[in-house]
Amino acid sequence: MIATILLSFGVIFLAELGDKSQLMALTFALRYRWWVVLIGISAASVAVNLIAAGVGHFLGTALPANAIAVVTALTLLAVGLWTLRDALGPVEETTETPAPSTRNAFLVVISAFMLAELGDRTMFAAAALASNNGWLAVWIGATAGMVAAGGLAIAVGKLAGKHLPERGIAFTSGLLFLFFAAQTTLTAFAPRLSGPATIGLALLAPVLVTVVIGGWRATRARLRSPGARGSAHDPAAHDPASTGGRLAAAVATGSPAPHGRDSSAPELGSTPPKALP
Repeated sequence: MIATILLSFGVIFLAELGDKSQLMALTFALRYRWWVVLIGISAASVAVNLIAAGVGHFLGTALPANAIAVVTALTLLAVGLWTLRDALGPVEETTETPAPSTRNAFLVVISAFMLAELGDRTMFAAAALASNNGWLAVWIGATAGMVAAGGLAIAVGKLAGKHLPERGIAFTSGLLFLFFAAQTTLTAFAPRLSGPATIGLALLAPVLVTVVIGGWRATRARLRSPGARGSAHDPAAHDPASTGGRLAAAVATGSPAPHGRDSSAPELGSTPPKALP
């Protein structure tokens, strides 16, 4: 039993390294308290690995892979868009912001982590181990390996949050969530694609989103620039020598608006009137 626990721990821990669940743990560590994230990941790991060990022991690996992939992709897409929305939101001027509710944070972490792990490679690995070994030992080892990998991601997230800008990390994490959502969909519904082709097509999702966001922000900045306001900054309205300037001065003082040249001033080139004797 000890050998099975160690084997399950090693397999699941190595499978979790660089997986989307680690990215999710890192992102949640930047948003919520670390112990809430760790408890949520632990609870989700217990439930997911219990399902995987039970399915592998009693049913083999008979899981609806396509349906689970759709749910997983939608979950990753929702989390990615949510993270991008917060990263691109306005900067709050207040230094103290209210902390999110512990219960709400726990529910968000456990639900998102469970949906992301269902149908993941680590779940299939645990199911495969349980089909040839004792399900209890596989469950214990797989749960410990998943929690250890999540704890490592939480530690990296807390350290990175102290030295890197939070908005940059959140924006990058959102794009990576979109990449994993596209990759999960392509892997499930286009299994004939090779690994590099799947990665290349999945990269189009974050690239297109980045281009759209960049164009939107550039357009908004151009519309808000002073040059786009037109006649509000027309210099002719402030020049006293111009017609617009004389009209503006007349309106401000309440005097009659000028209608042309002054009749008392002699015209250029005309003969001055002769003096009477």
